[in-house]
Amino acid sequence: MCHRGRCDCSFTTGSGVSLTQQSRSPENQVNPLPPPLKATSLKRRGSLFRAFSGLTSRYGNRSPKKDKEDEVILVNAMHIADEEQGEDGRSYQTIFLRSSEEGGEHELAFFSRLDDEFNKVAKFYRDKVEEVVKDAEELNRQMDALIALRIKVNDPAAVSPFTNQRNTGYREVIHEEHQEKRSDDVREYQMASLEVLNHIKINTTAETPLSAIKNVFHGSKSDLHFNKKELGDAKEKLKQAFIEFHEKLRLLKNYVFLNQLAFSKMMKKYDKVAKLIERVESAFVKHFCNGNRHQGMSTLKPNAKRKRHRDTFFVGCFFGCSLALVVAIIVNVHARDLLNSRGRTQYMNTIFPLYSLFGFLVLHMLMYAANVYYWTRYRVNYSFIFGFKPGTELGYTEVLLLSSGLSVLTLAAVLSNLEMELDPNTKSYKELTELLPLGLVTVVILITVCPFNIFYRANRFFLLVCLWRCICAPFYATTLPDFFLADQFTSQVQLLRYLQFYVCYYGWGDFKNRNAETCKGSVYNVITIVIAVIPYWIRVLQCMRRFLGGHDSTQALNALKYFSTIVALVARTIQTQRPGITLQIIAGSTSGFATVFNTYWDMVMDWGLLCKNSENPWLRDKLILPNRSIYFIAMDAPFLHANALIALVACLEIIRRGLWNFFRLENEHLNNVGKFRAVKSVPLPFSYENEDNNI
Repeated sequence: MCHRGRCDCSFTTGSGVSLTQQSRSPENQVNPLPPPLKATSLKRRGSLFRAFSGLTSRYGNRSPKKDKEDEVILVNAMHIADEEQGEDGRSYQTIFLRSSEEGGEHELAFFSRLDDEFNKVAKFYRDKVEEVVKDAEELNRQMDALIALRIKVNDPAAVSPFTNQRNTGYREVIHEEHQEKRSDDVREYQMASLEVLNHIKINTTAETPLSAIKNVFHGSKSDLHFNKKELGDAKEKLKQAFIEFHEKLRLLKNYVFLNQLAFSKMMKKYDKVAKLIERVESAFVKHFCNGNRHQGMSTLKPNAKRKRHRDTFFVGCFFGCSLALVVAIIVNVHARDLLNSRGRTQYMNTIFPLYSLFGFLVLHMLMYAANVYYWTRYRVNYSFIFGFKPGTELGYTEVLLLSSGLSVLTLAAVLSNLEMELDPNTKSYKELTELLPLGLVTVVILITVCPFNIFYRANRFFLLVCLWRCICAPFYATTLPDFFLADQFTSQVQLLRYLQFYVCYYGWGDFKNRNAETCKGSVYNVITIVIAVIPYWIRVLQCMRRFLGGHDSTQALNALKYFSTIVALVARTIQTQRPGITLQIIAGSTSGFATVFNTYWDMVMDWGLLCKNSENPWLRDKLILPNRSIYFIAMDAPFLHANALIALVACLEIIRRGLWNFFRLENEHLNNVGKFRAVKSVPLPFSYENEDNNI
């Protein structure tokens, strides 16, 4: 640090001694020395530039204690070759010493089954321990690169004495007495090497449409520029990687707790995992939380979400108000004989579609609340599958609160907007009541994009991010939340058309006289077709992105499925607008093909059902719901909406989508369980040019 010609250079030598050298300028002989920095600040600064101690250091070898042998059984441990891993493992065999006694054959069968189960558990645990050790080694390398980058970016001049072997001038000022006093801190303040920066590249940090295009031509890696943005992005990625790795270790530790009473021999591995957890926690607190252990542990192990009784109270209040408003609307319609009013047709052509939008939205939210309730009841880990930040996922009570609150506002607006006859004095309807639907839409949109921490901001932001990724489908890697949201929109085509009607009615129509003549014609009809096609086209792009990314070859067929739906939708819409035998045949054939294709894909690919030789005939081997008839009822649901009216079709499609949601996530959850996926895979910020070179 330089102060008016005086240069103070603070550094730590290879021996761990902190020194300060002043340049010998004339000012240095006159001006007093600046006040020394606090010891804690120096220690903190030194720790940031210190070489990473590693997560997998050698633990002290402990001689295992011999198990006490029972007089009845004898346990032998045999080393065997693991065919899958190509490594030597250990298998345990129990010998029953009293097999000749009466009933001994049953004891032999029992211990044989016990050995099989124990060896399965032991092999799984052994494989997982090896996996987390490998992950820890990779995190070691990533931390070495991060610390070297931190040194290079933050203070490249100050760290040169630590990394340049030829610079020995500073060592002359090291006093022998001071060196002896700080001998215990030699390893603590050993500086990290910058040599690692010559062998790494930084992975692309931000995924944007522009970066996706660049990656096609230049690859997914980029050279280091040694700037603070690179450092911040790398630190954020590694922070998330530590969080997920800590969660993985905690799950493995809990696995031991669940099995230690039955399989006490497995506990010899416990110390290794426990110490690894301590090292992960220590490294995370030091490098990502500025030494604040409370903050670090709250990030690694967030508190469980507590259920609030006030939410349940307000849900009851809102549902009660909704029922009262429904009764009031029915009584009002009957008392005023509005069904026989001359303005009934005009009301149904204009006002009814405006409020139907909220009806579809509330119904979809109710179905989602039911999904969340049953996912929670049957332990489907929907929070992990969707990728919600721990503790921010909405429970069914919160979803019901939102849907019931919106229901109250909508029904209150309907009750105040039941006028079906023009005012004889003004020859128009009341402007305030006619603007109520537009006001409700505006309120919903403003709450959705509100930046303040109200109305479940984390979930709203998550929704907007997924929506943006859906809009830019070709430029982002498709994740489950992205295509799940796009699938929801395919079941809300009528809602999207009503949004189009909002824009036309209030933008170009005469809403004071309920005149929607401008919302007709060829241009409006073309836009209607485009609006209906957009959700399916997004799914086509998402499927093609997954197919081209090499994740799943079946995504090409999935894209074909959605494209067939687009063809059927366009044919049906044109046939409705221009009736004719030829168009009717085309619409019927394309609709039939799309219906069969979609139904088969939903049942077989998305739900994993219709397995002929499974343990549950025509279902699948593993089921969550105890009653198998529910699955067969759900498989019949897609055919319910064949000949219904528009509003009824839209409602039934939303209900069908709600059923699809549950069984789709059930299948995803069972796949995760089968593959032992309980934590997310986090991309790491650095990649080594030569993976075989351990630096």
